[in-house]
Amino acid sequence: MQGKGKEAQSIYNSVLQRRQKKGGKDAADEGDSGNGLDPSLVAVASNNIVAFNRDGNVFDSKKRMRAAMADGLEHRLTSCQRAYIALNNCLLTYYTNQHANMSTKESKLTFLYTELNRLGHNGEYERAIKTANKILHDNPDEGKAFHCKIVSLIQLSRFQDGLQFIQKNTKLSSGLIFEKSYCQYRLNQPQEALKTINAVNTLTPKLKELKSQILYRLERYEECLDVYGDIIKNSNDDYEDERETNLAAVVANLAITNSERELPDLRQHTYELAYNTACRLLAEKKWKETEAKLKEAERLCRETLEEDGASEEDIEEELAIIKIQQAYCLQMQGKGKEAQSIYNSVLQRRQKKGGKDAADEGDSGNGLDPSLVAVASNNIVAFNRDGNVFDSKKRMRAAMADGLEHRLTSCQRAYIALNNCLLTYYTNQGDQCRQLCEKLVQEYPELSSEACLIQASVLSREGKVEEGVKMLKECNVKGNDTLKLRMLLASAQLLLSEGKLKETCQVLRNLGDTTFKPGVVSALVALYLASGDREGASEVLKQAVDWYRKNKAGAGDLRLLWRHAADFHLRGGDAAVAARSLDELLRLDPNDTRTMAQLVIAYSQFDPKRAQQLSKKLPPLKGGAAIDVDALETSNWTMGTKVIKKTAAATGGSKEIPSPGSKPTTPGEDLLLRTKQKKTRKRKGKLPKNYDPESTPDPERWLPRHERAGYRKKKDRRNKDIGKGTQGAATGASDIDITKMQPTATASSPNVRHESPGIEGPRQQQRKVQQKKKKKGGKW
Repeated sequence: MQGKGKEAQSIYNSVLQRRQKKGGKDAADEGDSGNGLDPSLVAVASNNIVAFNRDGNVFDSKKRMRAAMADGLEHRLTSCQRAYIALNNCLLTYYTNQHANMSTKESKLTFLYTELNRLGHNGEYERAIKTANKILHDNPDEGKAFHCKIVSLIQLSRFQDGLQFIQKNTKLSSGLIFEKSYCQYRLNQPQEALKTINAVNTLTPKLKELKSQILYRLERYEECLDVYGDIIKNSNDDYEDERETNLAAVVANLAITNSERELPDLRQHTYELAYNTACRLLAEKKWKETEAKLKEAERLCRETLEEDGASEEDIEEELAIIKIQQAYCLQMQGKGKEAQSIYNSVLQRRQKKGGKDAADEGDSGNGLDPSLVAVASNNIVAFNRDGNVFDSKKRMRAAMADGLEHRLTSCQRAYIALNNCLLTYYTNQGDQCRQLCEKLVQEYPELSSEACLIQASVLSREGKVEEGVKMLKECNVKGNDTLKLRMLLASAQLLLSEGKLKETCQVLRNLGDTTFKPGVVSALVALYLASGDREGASEVLKQAVDWYRKNKAGAGDLRLLWRHAADFHLRGGDAAVAARSLDELLRLDPNDTRTMAQLVIAYSQFDPKRAQQLSKKLPPLKGGAAIDVDALETSNWTMGTKVIKKTAAATGGSKEIPSPGSKPTTPGEDLLLRTKQKKTRKRKGKLPKNYDPESTPDPERWLPRHERAGYRKKKDRRNKDIGKGTQGAATGASDIDITKMQPTATASSPNVRHESPGIEGPRQQQRKVQQKKKKKGGKW
């Protein structure tokens, strides 16, 4: 009954052949029971062998049937056993084409339906299809047989054959709406499947379940949410958890698509529900909450599967989707290294099992969903960017493997295609990048702006900046102001990369109200100053100040702008413009004394009355009465205020009382006197080891060696012949005999050249020696 017929037949035969081993005849030969074996057991075993043989080995089945229907067994078998033996006898006669035993056509049809029912319950769908074909051959209008045939084809995953039979036999398939739509759904024809279901006026519960799945596949999540709400409301069976899990998946996708629908709060008692809740938090960019929820889902998944007795490999395969989502959460928080480690650990599981790497051939690996491999590979490519392009190419092949178009959402497929375009850009494949960008725009028009940016970057890399800027300006953004601004800023970046500052400023000045954003204003000022146009920078700041005053913009991030504008105009001499910026700052914070002081300085240059009025609002100076003005005027401030303050702090601020008749001193002079009176420790200088205090030091000890009196230049091989012969034989320096000089000659300069009036120091003496040396060693 478990489908292990071979093993069962072996046991039957081993029992029935015991008589032969004892020296008797086979129990099936004469229809008796054999020595010592209960005839009822022989009958039951023989009948079961006949049931297993079916239409094969009919000769053995006939012999076994004789043993099963031997005389005297009617009192040893139950009525049920006798009935099945009689039924199998009829089947045996049918298999042996002995139709004469069949009384009528109706009995044959009944027999075939009985056989069809038994095959269906046993899961033998191939034989069930053959039996249904026999029924339809003799009775073409039998709708039940046709229905059983379609169900058997669906169970065998032969959806195309099932759909073809349904379409060919419209009369018999008029009521098979569920089977037809299910075949269309499994053949990746969701639009046709939904159309088939919508043609029905009243939907049965199973049609509603199928419709919800189709709407989810079509990414019509709001309609799917309504259908699931109706199903859960009107159903009460054992599939409540599965429906709630599907509903949680719909809610998560609605959060990802930024739907305005009010989303229900669901339970989180299973790992599937916890995972879908984490996906919803991920769509809301709540990274920390998402990490905690994914860890909870991982824990629940492991506990649930361990209770069910799953192996460690099965647990890891089920945890793969949770781990990849954890890696994505880390990657979005800038923790790319940790995310990449998790991606690689999931994708390398096949190698640990002895297979190929999932990215080598573009397949999914053992037991790993191909969609998970595609998502993880794409995220690795996004992390690699322009680094490790060889690994990125391998990963991209896995992300774009065949058959994934129906396993991934349209958003996932779009971003994989976009990353493929970027990969070709990073690898300097300009022509292929253009082709992929054109294909991207055709398949996913919503990414046309990204494709335009990539193509413009390709043109800029090829030195065609003007063409790239033109493409960005002509990019079709369909009235989307955000995308239009993005294109203009990108064109400004391209122009700036070529050093065209004026053109870049023109683009930024033509952004409308965005021109007065603090970031854009800062960029414009920097560009104008870099190009030496201070007036242009001043004009930008003036316009920004006037625009914010006119539009009365909030003070969220404008304080810094006002401050820098005021400082810039004060340094440039535009006190009136600086005063307007400082007025805005003072309006935002009336108690800011720094702003008020700057405003007084600004107004003092063109409106003294206003400056005087504002100066009255400044707080008084603290400790002003204790300052000695005369002492400040007469003090020596060349020492610096830090030294005086430090000394005053060291003395504790106390003042000494001068003695009678002493001369008054200022604070600075008093400090000088104190520093002179301060005893300093003098260290004894170090002397050479061989120092003789009685000997007179050499007065030439500080001169370079080549300038001393006893210096004689060594002749090298190149100059060994100089001085020989008639030319240049008489030189003033060579006639001096150092041994005949008096000791007192060392007190003065050793050469007559030092007495010339034009020589002031050793640097000029060195230059004269070099000039004479060049003259002596010159060529004639």
